[in-house]
Amino acid sequence: MAKKRIRIDMEDADGARYDIKLEGNVTRDKVLKIFEMMDLMNIEEEEEKSIKMDSIGSKIWHITDKFFPMGKFTSTNILEKYEDEFNEPVKLSVISTYLSRFAAKGRVDRIRTGREWTYQSIRIAQKQQSIK
Repeated sequence: MAKKRIRIDMEDADGARYDIKLEGNVTRDKVLKIFEMMDLMNIEEEEEKSIKMDSIGSKIWHITDKFFPMGKFTSTNILEKYEDEFNEPVKLSVISTYLSRFAAKGRVDRIRTGREWTYQSIRIAQKQQSIK
């Protein structure tokens, strides 16, 4: 098996720079821990985003970003999480329409799986390809 190497460079709102390197036996769990750490460092940005959830589209994107940052999901998965998170009903067709729009804008990847569409966040899909 080839040796895996990942390098992540980032800068926070205060201008501090971070250089994270993973080499050797890089697993999905290790990469997820790095992403969790990066999320913890961006707490202020996340709070600002949550305040601006005034439309159904922004709420659907919030659900996608919060519950499915990695891995694949369907419109039904989003429907269940949406109703749990916001305690308000929404039609499955509305969610499907927004996910289709997100795919057209390049925010999510959309693949036909049997009788339904399967989605995945584009930024994570690109990061996973660089891991391989």
